[in-house]
Amino acid sequence: MYHLVTEHFSLPLMDANSVWTWMLAIVLYDFCYYWLHRLGHERTILWAAHVAHHQSEEYNLTTALRQTSTGFLFGWLFYIPMFALGIPAEVVVTAGAINLIYQFWVHTKHVGKLGWYEAIFVTPSNHRVHHAQNDVYLDRNYGGIFILWDRLFGTFQEELDEEPVVFGIRGPLRSFNPIHALTHIYVDMAKDSWRAQRWSDKLRVWVARTGWQPVEVAERYPRHKNDLSTFTKYDPEVPAIVSRYGFFQLVVVIALLVYLLLSELSYWQGVAGWAMLLATTMTTAYWLEGRAVQAVMRWEWLRLVALGLAMVWSGAGAGLITAVGIYGLVNVVWLWWMGRDTAIAAQPVT
Repeated sequence: MYHLVTEHFSLPLMDANSVWTWMLAIVLYDFCYYWLHRLGHERTILWAAHVAHHQSEEYNLTTALRQTSTGFLFGWLFYIPMFALGIPAEVVVTAGAINLIYQFWVHTKHVGKLGWYEAIFVTPSNHRVHHAQNDVYLDRNYGGIFILWDRLFGTFQEELDEEPVVFGIRGPLRSFNPIHALTHIYVDMAKDSWRAQRWSDKLRVWVARTGWQPVEVAERYPRHKNDLSTFTKYDPEVPAIVSRYGFFQLVVVIALLVYLLLSELSYWQGVAGWAMLLATTMTTAYWLEGRAVQAVMRWEWLRLVALGLAMVWSGAGAGLITAVGIYGLVNVVWLWWMGRDTAIAAQPVT
């Protein structure tokens, strides 16, 4: 689409070697990002893609890494004006990278207010507001680099000393399951659309303001919202052996991700690697949620069997087969060990 716009509908291309082109691109990209980000909070179909970034009830640099996997569906629409104006593609892409990298450092509770800088740029303080679920802070401070857009369009809110920020989303996720995290708003919309009586409401669900439900659906299937006066973070207690197992799987998943990024794999080998990465994070999430050992073990053995079959099917080399074999053996021993742990066995079935 960007290529078509550049070829047939854009102004003459600007000079990619001009500092003015770069300055315009950085400012205009953030302006486009502001509207994508704002509508990502105000319209359910866009919120469904963005919500994963806001689910964490902690606030640190890892929060910045919670990214959507479905933003590609509609997010590209908001940057068409940059190509229509004739900004070269390499400048647009680089401006986007600068915008994204800038936003990393503002996800922290360890930096206070920064004086005059707060009036122009996005900072940890005004971005903490953006991640809050307090009523006074909801749907505020959308800028990526510049907070000027929020001041200009009436969406700015300062962090208040008398109102400590409570992080997370009002409709609590209460799960570590990545599939649930990435799809729960889409599932809610599908259910509301199916349950709505009027066809107009069935369609409106997908484009309505976030939180909207048809009247009859809201009466029969109301959504629970957090009471911030009694709010507690989702943090199930699990035995130490489970925590260590979770950390071990985190290291393995990171190693697998690095391998997938650096290796020249066929399409289906890549799909198999992605599926194993996702399956590992899901089963680990089940352990960390404190589920009963019997319930999780079935998924763990299925995952390990699938891993073995994937090795046979893919025709992997000796080095990879050895590494996967050692990993599988460690898993079997650890799962056997956890299966004998009385503290884990006593966990309720969920």
